[in-house]
Amino acid sequence: MTLSHAEQYQKSWQERQEYAENMQPIIGRLYRNKGIEVVVYGRPLVNATTIDIIKAHKSVERFEGQKLRLRESFPVLEAISKMNLAPGRVDIGKLAYGFIYKNAANGTELEQYLARELAEILDHEDQVKPVDVVLYGFGRIGRLLARLMLERSGPSTKLRLRAIVVRGGKKGDLEKRASLLRRDSIHGPFNGSITVDEENQGIKANGTFIKVIYANSPELVDYTQYGINDALVVDNTGIWKDDKELSIHFNSKGAAKVLLTAPAKGEVPNIVYGVNQHMILPEHKIVSAASCTTNAITPVLKALEDEYGIRNGHVETVHSYTNDQNLIDNFHSAERRGRAAPLNMVLTSTGAASAVAKALPQLKGKLTGNAIRVPTPNVSMAILSLNLNRETSRDELNAFLQRTSLFSELQDQIDFTASTEIVSSDLVGSRYAGVVDSQATIVDGDRCVLYVWYDNEFGYSTQVIRVMNDMAGIKYPTLPVAR
Repeated sequence: MTLSHAEQYQKSWQERQEYAENMQPIIGRLYRNKGIEVVVYGRPLVNATTIDIIKAHKSVERFEGQKLRLRESFPVLEAISKMNLAPGRVDIGKLAYGFIYKNAANGTELEQYLARELAEILDHEDQVKPVDVVLYGFGRIGRLLARLMLERSGPSTKLRLRAIVVRGGKKGDLEKRASLLRRDSIHGPFNGSITVDEENQGIKANGTFIKVIYANSPELVDYTQYGINDALVVDNTGIWKDDKELSIHFNSKGAAKVLLTAPAKGEVPNIVYGVNQHMILPEHKIVSAASCTTNAITPVLKALEDEYGIRNGHVETVHSYTNDQNLIDNFHSAERRGRAAPLNMVLTSTGAASAVAKALPQLKGKLTGNAIRVPTPNVSMAILSLNLNRETSRDELNAFLQRTSLFSELQDQIDFTASTEIVSSDLVGSRYAGVVDSQATIVDGDRCVLYVWYDNEFGYSTQVIRVMNDMAGIKYPTLPVAR
């Protein structure tokens, strides 16, 4: 019997769902037991829904001009699950597409092809030791870092969230902290289970016990009494900015290294992961993850500087309001920021343009910058108006940035969209430092204007996690290697 078009589509959809459902347990086991994160063209599949998996495969056609079907990638995933692999990030989308459509196998069987492409982690033992993590401060960034660590918890997890340090300690405080982790007005409910352990003063989340420590200053904390040693302390308070001030954390017994989730002053390395993480040396005890805006624009600027060269330019950020501003008009030490954030566009300053030079010294003195705070709670945009060293075209520039987002060392930092309908709320939860909006690109000879979206909370937090891994000595490859 011949099926109608509607019946054929329904059958095809059911097939995709079944493949996605069959993929989920394999993806979960690979991550929990072997530390292998499965992705499709950079889209993470760990803890993904069946619809997420289908959509990740659907995105391949946008980049390659040809579909990648789940029935084509499933054998790759199955074969990988049977291999003796060390931890790493494995893109089954690129592996499957290369094997089927790009003749990357050169006539070899799938198993031989995968053995060659995954040789870097094949039959290798994982020598990396787990590292204790303490979140000092539990505000917007602190809670998102907790979410990111907890969503990937398991036996193979190397970054182990052991404690959070906050001020307070009054009755009901513990439940309120747990509730803020459980529910978020912007990022939605926590993906998992959270319970409060009053007796042991902690929070239980997805199988992890997190000790809640109340202290007004680091020197009042002894982490070792909670079994926490050689900890990486992530300072989310923004109170201390330079190496001398941040050294206060070493007055806490059990603290080994400190990461600041804000721009640092003095000699502290400001790291934009993907651009200058090579500056993180084993002897560095204090490191900064720079700002959300610096993380959003620096990878794109590096790509352009390497390919075209940048003479000079201006960066204008259209930034969502932050907790630093007032809900209603009230006194504020900074100019204009005292006016009601939900009601006004507020012209203010940003140090992001000058901060780029700390990660990308060749751009020192070449960029100016300013900022406008707008009445949205999350997701911001950077407008890069640049004069390049050579002429280009809109199509050439966009094609270059698309390739960079897929097949370069910046593929985890730069995302690319060709949508004509995308708006800020669509980017909530983006795990990229920045997303190039190709439909808004303007090019006139050697002058270009680029629009880069960024989730100033979640996208930034994923960059912080990458710096945390590097400081902890957790460095796993992304395979297959971009060629």
